[in-house]
Amino acid sequence: MAMIHWSPFQEAMSLREAMSQLFEESLVPGIPAAQSGQSFVPPLDLSESPDAYVIEVVVPGMKAEDMKLTFENGVLTIAGEVKREEEKQDHSYHRVERRYGSFSRSITFPTTVKGDGIVAKLEQGILHLTLPKAEEVKPRQITITVS
Repeated sequence: MAMIHWSPFQEAMSLREAMSQLFEESLVPGIPAAQSGQSFVPPLDLSESPDAYVIEVVVPGMKAEDMKLTFENGVLTIAGEVKREEEKQDHSYHRVERRYGSFSRSITFPTTVKGDGIVAKLEQGILHLTLPKAEEVKPRQITITVS
């Protein structure tokens, strides 16, 4: 007989997701949250190397001109809008799950970042950002001299 491991968190996550969907759909009766024009927040990954911070934002189907990036006082803001295509009059939609509307995400960096050295590249629905660290915050090795 195979042993099946039960995880209470697995069921809790699905319950949380169900409650979240129920709450979102109750905001505008009869219109699922995806259709109601509510804003959304695209997921991102943030990592750090000795020389830079690297951010990857999931923005499928978006064009570079639909997004705006700003960096001021150590805060990077990523904003944009996913526009809904015109509904086809000869189609009867049964379910619309894609999110539409505007979004804005701000990330504060704890160390100095070279704002003029930030590189942004959009590739296959992923926005890749590289934020180089300023020279004074990069780790450096100090040599010990012997007298």
